[in-house]
Amino acid sequence: MANVNIKFNGKEFLLSCEDGQEDHLEELSLYLNDKFTNLKKSLGNIGESKLLLITSISVLDEYYETKKKIDMQKEEINRITEKFKELKSLVYNYRDLKEIEISELSKSQDNLKNEIENNRKDYETLVDKTTLELENFIKRNDTDIKTQ
Repeated sequence: MANVNIKFNGKEFLLSCEDGQEDHLEELSLYLNDKFTNLKKSLGNIGESKLLLITSISVLDEYYETKKKIDMQKEEINRITEKFKELKSLVYNYRDLKEIEISELSKSQDNLKNEIENNRKDYETLVDKTTLELENFIKRNDTDIKTQ
């Protein structure tokens, strides 16, 4: 344990604290002494006990107001976190739907390519068959004309 000399309201006090906390204790005591001195100036001589009580209540009021603000900020952070999770979920759902849509479009494109290729082959077969029939027709007619 460490010992620290603190001056409060013009009096010296020896206080103990954990090792390494000396600066923090001095900082707190300076803040409390300033608060006490300012209240003493503004309220006048109302007695040390009453002034200590008012100083304590004032410091506690600051503490609770700060605590309320922190709690409100924590709630806001929690709300924002929940909104972020919702948005993240929506993004993932949207991505999954788009991946499915892309996959379906890709399948449709492949089916269309196959259909076009089949139609091309059918067209070529039809053209070849028609050409052959025309050639045969012409040959028959040519033969018929020569025999007459």
